[in-house]
Amino acid sequence: MAAHGLKRARPAELVPGTVSVITARMDYLPAQTPELDADWQSRELARLTRPTEAVVSVYARGRDYHKVLRARLQKLAERIAQHVGPFGHRAFTDSAPVLEVELAERSGQGWRGKHTLLLNREAGSMFFLGEIYVDLALPHSQALTPHCGACNACITVCPTQAIVAAHRLDARRCISYLTIEHAGPIPLELRPLMGNRIYGCDDCQLVCPWNKFAQRNALPDFDERAGLTGQQLCTLWGWSEAEFLRHTEGSPIHRIGHERWLRNLAVAMGNALRSLRQRQADPAALAEQQVLQQALRSRLDDPSTLLQDHLQWALAQGD
Repeated sequence: MAAHGLKRARPAELVPGTVSVITARMDYLPAQTPELDADWQSRELARLTRPTEAVVSVYARGRDYHKVLRARLQKLAERIAQHVGPFGHRAFTDSAPVLEVELAERSGQGWRGKHTLLLNREAGSMFFLGEIYVDLALPHSQALTPHCGACNACITVCPTQAIVAAHRLDARRCISYLTIEHAGPIPLELRPLMGNRIYGCDDCQLVCPWNKFAQRNALPDFDERAGLTGQQLCTLWGWSEAEFLRHTEGSPIHRIGHERWLRNLAVAMGNALRSLRQRQADPAALAEQQVLQQALRSRLDDPSTLLQDHLQWALAQGD
């Protein structure tokens, strides 16, 4: 934000000649998601109760949405050009200093929920946003009224209390930020709160009543990749860098790199060890604890100081 300043709020400064912005959304729930009311939400919440299972945010289990949505936006621009002739335009999807939610809200795509995400009465919040900046004067859409009412479920459920008030998010505490955008050590006080979430966090969306209306997408691009859903922490921890790159090729996860991937896994494995330690009387829990400890120790000679910090922390959770 410091680098781009007011370009976020002034589209014509980002793309000279811009007069209007066309906003779009694309639902991303995989086609195989259960369709009975909130069944899919309950299923996803249940993953958080299984400490040795690695949880990846729903949106990241398929192909990189940047590529999918940007290609669709470009095709839309080409279709428009067939009707109006050549025009200046540029497509974006979470790829430039663009106030996506603000633009989408003003154009009537939905309203901003208390978790700061956009909500739509027919689709909840499980969708991607994209924009086309154009040099055409287009009629304005009408904004929608908000429909969150007195509900504070998203604020209450946030594991790290990153939603500090309605419509206010402290990104420094957000698990999605910490596991994806943050490059350094994860703050010690937040590690125990991250549970088994290794890439992103969907909690505020999973408890939102409007997401019982979330829509499935028939595109195979958003189908869940084998190996990224319901996988055990130790299995993912065992991936070499080459295996990580192969399994995440074309996925948004690819961007964080192998080192941060292992950092996130180490935190989740430490949290699993602490959870299993509380069930010492259970032989199965003791066996799982030993497997986790052995896996962590297998990387004690890794040269990354970032990883060693989180690895040592993780091992200490089992003491």
